[in-house]
Amino acid sequence: MDFIDEITLTGVRAYGYHGVFEDERREGQEFVVDVTLYLSTTEAAETDDVADTVHYGEVAERIVELVGGEPLNLIEGVAARIADDLLTYDLVRMVAVTVHKPQAPITVPFSDVAVTIRRGRPVEPARTVGS
Repeated sequence: MDFIDEITLTGVRAYGYHGVFEDERREGQEFVVDVTLYLSTTEAAETDDVADTVHYGEVAERIVELVGGEPLNLIEGVAARIADDLLTYDLVRMVAVTVHKPQAPITVPFSDVAVTIRRGRPVEPARTVGS
């Protein structure tokens, strides 16, 4: 039986040029990303081999690449870009991605603004006996 385990990266910092305003796209700003990968770590726990899991260092580097990529207006799109990419990892069944924009152009005092999305692989239909 496969268990759904989690690998979580919190506070991955990356510079990007996302936003609706011209100065955000021109000057850029730091974004902070939290990611939880849902997968089975059973084999990795048994073999103690990084090849049997998702290498979180590589995931962190990929997040930085994606945030630094083509500018988008909304952090919703940035979160979706990251989620879609991470779902291409064979072991990953579902992801939760939070993109924080702590320097968002908001005119009142605030600590953070963030968008969280969850995405999963489509569930394959169950096969019936004899099919």
